Amino acid sequence: MSIKNNHKHPIKVSIVMPTYNKYHQTSLSLYGLSKQTFPQAEYEVILVDDASSDNTPNIFKEADVPFKFKYIRMKQNKGRSSVRNIGINHAEGNLLIFLDGEMLAPPAFIENHYKHHVHESNLVVTGAMHYEGVYTFIMPDYNEDQVAHLKELVSRDPEYRRLYENYEQTQQHSNVPCPLVTKEDINTNRFQRLSFPNRYFLNSGLKHFGERLEGFTLPYIAFLSGNVSVRKANLKKSGLFDETFVGYGAEDWELGYRLYKNGVQFVLDPSTVAYHQEHGISKRKVKEQWGNHYRFVKKHPNIDVLILSLEWKELPFMHMHQTLVEYKELKKRFPDEYNELTHAFRVMLFRIIEYLNNGQPVTKLYELPPGSEERIKIHQQLETLRPRGFDYLASSFEQIYYL
Repeated sequence: MSIKNNHKHPIKVSIVMPTYNKYHQTSLSLYGLSKQTFPQAEYEVILVDDASSDNTPNIFKEADVPFKFKYIRMKQNKGRSSVRNIGINHAEGNLLIFLDGEMLAPPAFIENHYKHHVHESNLVVTGAMHYEGVYTFIMPDYNEDQVAHLKELVSRDPEYRRLYENYEQTQQHSNVPCPLVTKEDINTNRFQRLSFPNRYFLNSGLKHFGERLEGFTLPYIAFLSGNVSVRKANLKKSGLFDETFVGYGAEDWELGYRLYKNGVQFVLDPSTVAYHQEHGISKRKVKEQWGNHYRFVKKHPNIDVLILSLEWKELPFMHMHQTLVEYKELKKRFPDEYNELTHAFRVMLFRIIEYLNNGQPVTKLYELPPGSEERIKIHQQLETLRPRGFDYLASSFEQIYYL
């Protein structure tokens, strides 16, 4: 580990930043973190380089930062969970902020996270639900949708449009990223002209539950490790990231689920938002995501985890929440009357992720011979759900039973 600004002032906040082959974006991210309103001597940034093959090792020499800066380079690629755990183990602060290496933090970012944790010790605070993306570089591996989106954004600003047009004329076939946003643009907030909101989670139902997700049955999905804060003591109680999760996806939800089960309160705060610097999207991500989701449901085969399988059907989180509420109410009111249906529902939810992980077609999730006793009971039970007010559960069941 290499350290800059190794002063002896007590550290209150440790920012754990994993990075892999994102040299250009990470350099800008560190610059953004150097402009924080939070006292510079009271926070540290721990950059864990997961064996990058680009210029990332040069960042430590190049970075002119006022905060305590720790750079840890892995000799071999370990994966997102492992490198975050390494960052946690080197953290001096009682409050940890997990921030991806390509996240650009506004000046009050640390302060706005920290203020929540001053008077409460049992919180997870996230700005990730109020997602903002930004194009800081023209990356050679952007897909067609990203290129079209960037062209639309640069058209709003003469200087950015000029830079993009110059790129098209002189560097279009280059493999080198072309800078759009400068440090001065960060100082003046001009970079926001290339930013855009993506409220996937909020628009899928979370905004109905308010800042503290009151009554929401799946609050752990707010634990998105690209931008989230939690006290170190809560992690010691619930455990760190599970290092069997390798690659993209679900490792943060799995840790969030353990925190949720230990009674941590989740808070959504738009003032803790950071800007995700867009980059090319790896085609491996989808396969990795289903593989990790499969690990998640195998580790926690509980209905409040299995219910997320409905996301494959593009059902909004509000629908999943209402389905889960009705499932629990059904088990409470009729503990012995719907055993066949609820068993089939759980099995089908698990098999959705199992089939996706195995690359199988997601169909025929619960086949039963025509006329079998179990099949007859399931159909009889299904017919009584809506008359008894279990509309969401009936709808969710039908959407996967008849695949």
